[in-house]
Amino acid sequence: MAARPRIGVTGSSRRWAPAWWCSRTALQLAGASALRISVKHDIPDISLDALIIGGGNDIAPEHYKGDLTAPVKFDPERDLLEIKWIKYALEHKIPLLGICRGAQLINVVLGGNLFQDIRSLRRLTYNRPGLLPTKQVLLEEKSLVSRVCSRKKLRVNSLHHQAIRESGKGLQVVGRDLDGIIQTVEAGDGQKIIGVQWHPEYLFYLPAQFALFKWLVG
Repeated sequence: MAARPRIGVTGSSRRWAPAWWCSRTALQLAGASALRISVKHDIPDISLDALIIGGGNDIAPEHYKGDLTAPVKFDPERDLLEIKWIKYALEHKIPLLGICRGAQLINVVLGGNLFQDIRSLRRLTYNRPGLLPTKQVLLEEKSLVSRVCSRKKLRVNSLHHQAIRESGKGLQVVGRDLDGIIQTVEAGDGQKIIGVQWHPEYLFYLPAQFALFKWLVG
């Protein structure tokens, strides 16, 4: 029997970390083995077949020339750890999935920047966070994400108050919400990179969301 693909999953170091357990379950169902990566669960530089950069706290504004005086909650150790692993994935050209904060950090590593607080930008969508798929994302028809999910529109959840402002080098914007806020990016140069602003690990019971994990494993 062939060995299962080994996929690293970054995230919170807390003992109770729902995003980790949900991601692990989704990856197992997709046929992979998940390796937890955090400031308390780092792994040696071993061979990985793919990598998920998970959601969580804000990214320290110093990494993208943001407002250093803005009231944000961030984790400097985690920032540095995940930046290291993103660079590892880019160097070794392994598939990379960024979830919420993870999509933002991939974008920052590639030279992009962020909106530090999008709440004042919302007109047609609401700021209340939620795990259920109550918001809509419109995808570019010929994008990788649209092909992977077999959809032009996706219902998604939302837990964020920051978002990608300008995309980094090599990334294309391929999905926005009804307010035009960036929700999905992907590599435009053939690299296997997808970044989503929502949390598919909490929606893996939906085929279109589970497809993102199947893509990563495949």
